[in-house]
Amino acid sequence: MSDSHRRPVPLNKAYRLLNHGPTVLVSAAHDGQRNIMAAAWAMPLDFEPPKVAVVLDKSTWTRQLLEASGTFVLNVPCVNQADIVQTVGNTSGLEISQTQGQDKFQAYGLQTFAGEQVEAPLLDGCVAWLECRLLPEPRNHEQYDLFLAEVIAAQADERVFSDGRWHFDGHDGLRTLHHVAGGHFLTIGDAVDGKTLPL
Repeated sequence: MSDSHRRPVPLNKAYRLLNHGPTVLVSAAHDGQRNIMAAAWAMPLDFEPPKVAVVLDKSTWTRQLLEASGTFVLNVPCVNQADIVQTVGNTSGLEISQTQGQDKFQAYGLQTFAGEQVEAPLLDGCVAWLECRLLPEPRNHEQYDLFLAEVIAAQADERVFSDGRWHFDGHDGLRTLHHVAGGHFLTIGDAVDGKTLPL
């Protein structure tokens, strides 16, 4: 995707990038090392300042980098990236680094761009990006693998997100992914507007 489609998202609308429950790719970097992994359990928590939650298993290298740096990115991938999501979610960045001397981005030819606030790379081709600063909650980290963070910058692909709303018509390849299990995903469907029932 050309950067010509990326637009900043006001932080008070950043929660809408995750509110519909998409699978995310978590990227983190520290001390010259970087990694990316899939996470199905991520959600917005607050409006101002915007906060998010994500669950990251203790065994993941991304979690180690995130804890060391105190920052990370939630990348929101799309249908066009289903194979990438499946791949980075089922491979070990640490193992690739140790055996091949390269990270997942290099090994799979994943293009990135720099964020506005964090060191972690942002994955090109996604439809939204949330740069996050970790809110240290050691008990939550250790006991529940739960990480809370403040969103400090956000961007989205204006072809499918503008004026605070998702609109996927005519861009099926840019629809967000929703993980079910075992490499099976659903995609976001058509929008429906509800009305308040009269008393």
